[in-house]
Amino acid sequence: MGSYKKNKHRPSPLPESSNSNKDEMGSYNYKMFNLFNRKFKITEAEPPKDVKKVFSKFSNGGSHMTADQLRRFLVLHQDELDCTLADAQRIVEEVINRRHHLTRYSRYSLNLDDFFHFLLYDDLNGPITSQVHNDMTAPLAQYFIYTGHNSYLTGNQLSSDCSEVPIVKALQRGVRVIELDLWPGSAKDEILVLHGRTLTTPVPLIKCLKSIREYAFASSPYPVIITLEDHLTPELQAKVAEMVTQTFGGMLYYPESDSLLQFPSPESLKHRIIISTKPPKEYLESSGIKRKGPLSPGGRNSSEEDDEASGIPDHTAELEADDRSDSDQDDEDLTDWDNKSGQLGAPVYKRLITIHAGKPKGCLKDALKATADKVRRLSLSEQELEKAAATNGTDVVRFTQNNILRIYPKGTRITSSNYKPLVGWMHGAQMIAFNMQGYGKSLWLMHGMFRANGGCGYLKKPDFLMEKGPNNEVFDPKRKLPVTKTLKVKVYLGDGWRLDFSHTHFDSYSPPDFYTKVYIVGVPADAAKRKTKIIEDNWSPAWNEEFTFPLTVPELALLRVEVQEYDMSDKDDFGGQTCLPVLDLRPGIRSVPLHDKKGEKLKNVRLLMGFQFV
Repeated sequence: MGSYKKNKHRPSPLPESSNSNKDEMGSYNYKMFNLFNRKFKITEAEPPKDVKKVFSKFSNGGSHMTADQLRRFLVLHQDELDCTLADAQRIVEEVINRRHHLTRYSRYSLNLDDFFHFLLYDDLNGPITSQVHNDMTAPLAQYFIYTGHNSYLTGNQLSSDCSEVPIVKALQRGVRVIELDLWPGSAKDEILVLHGRTLTTPVPLIKCLKSIREYAFASSPYPVIITLEDHLTPELQAKVAEMVTQTFGGMLYYPESDSLLQFPSPESLKHRIIISTKPPKEYLESSGIKRKGPLSPGGRNSSEEDDEASGIPDHTAELEADDRSDSDQDDEDLTDWDNKSGQLGAPVYKRLITIHAGKPKGCLKDALKATADKVRRLSLSEQELEKAAATNGTDVVRFTQNNILRIYPKGTRITSSNYKPLVGWMHGAQMIAFNMQGYGKSLWLMHGMFRANGGCGYLKKPDFLMEKGPNNEVFDPKRKLPVTKTLKVKVYLGDGWRLDFSHTHFDSYSPPDFYTKVYIVGVPADAAKRKTKIIEDNWSPAWNEEFTFPLTVPELALLRVEVQEYDMSDKDDFGGQTCLPVLDLRPGIRSVPLHDKKGEKLKNVRLLMGFQFV
């Protein structure tokens, strides 16, 4: 076993970086009122007592920890039951390589500093399970699905550009439901994506479709659902069908039956793309049913979500295509005739719809009644959901056991802000449609929820939302429940800000004064907030504080963490945030990377935290 000479100054637990504000003695200079300098020595993060304790325990009091001893630590303390000796050996080699840049390893064990560094590498010791671990073979209605709203917008709902770029970003993040609003262009056969009745600049539909094809499975193999809000003539709908089938080819899935008794599973739809929208309105006319309400600019009735964010509600569309039975429809040919090629062309637009959608009319309680002959998707605004939760909560839960419920933002959210998603999740709503460009705390929660299950974009709903009692009763979100699990969270220390920020970013005259806020966001009974003490003038603050959170519904609980820099005379400065699904937390001492306000991961900033379930 090779020896290791300990440096006088402890190496940083994070990647080394040059810093022009740091002098050769390892300190920062701050100029006070342009008159004199203040010098602050850089103090590197030290292993907390708990880290020293477990190192001593699993190394049997020795100065080095072997691969086998590391494996025992990972299995017994970190609850990584599947860890093998080969896994532990790879970690040892990786840590030594990163820290000492050795191409040939002179030793195969970790000293205390190496072990501490390992704990701070989030790619080796992250806070949540990185693998898909839910059962993925149940019908789609049994999953929460990562859902975007107006996925083509780059900014606000009224005047921003429409582009394929935010669609690509959403897919790369793991979003599985992309919404496109379709409108006729000025040229014949031209179909544009834009937010109707606004000043948003359009993007061609074909550009969006090609981007979806290219990036659909960049982050997850599970199906991408395209929700269409279309304002097109029958001729242009046929053009959409042609575009969709030619662009996606074998990736496109649509059922043989005109209506499904239950939805397919995510597992069966891997690497497939499916369409969800309302059946075309012209089929109403072919059945002798007249439309009510004025035509929208595209020559069709106003669509179900025209008022979502334009700020101009339109409540004139009374008849929904989804509300008639299949027996009322004329049998339609399943293919178009392509006169140019003389061959049967793509399946008609109506035939491509896998998830039939609609919006309630009349009594909401009646709209929430599930039918035995088909499953469908229902859309409610956030206000409609709140009303339904107050008066018909169990009806909503019962509906979502087999059907899909989509919730969308109210029309006044013109800045692309978002709403609280927990109400929808508590009632089993699968698609909580969010503005992915609408940065804020609500979006942080959405990011956190879908970090679960390996970040694949589909989360199996808790069993209690799917169960029925002997008298057909279902979960009542208003019912008070007992505590079923208690989470202990320990905030040890933080590091990395000095590598990601200038030395005067937080304070012009001295190092920052950091503190950490820890929240539980979930059902109302579980909501909680704790805060550490402030550590003054330190780029590597050590808090070593523990908090306990009793949970009644841990399945829907999120742990939100935010670091702030205290400012006596002004608003505290933001120092990073993250949100983590409680049930996917890995027990033990973990490295928790922080993100900026937009949800992008900071390069070096992270916390060392401990998690324990009791």
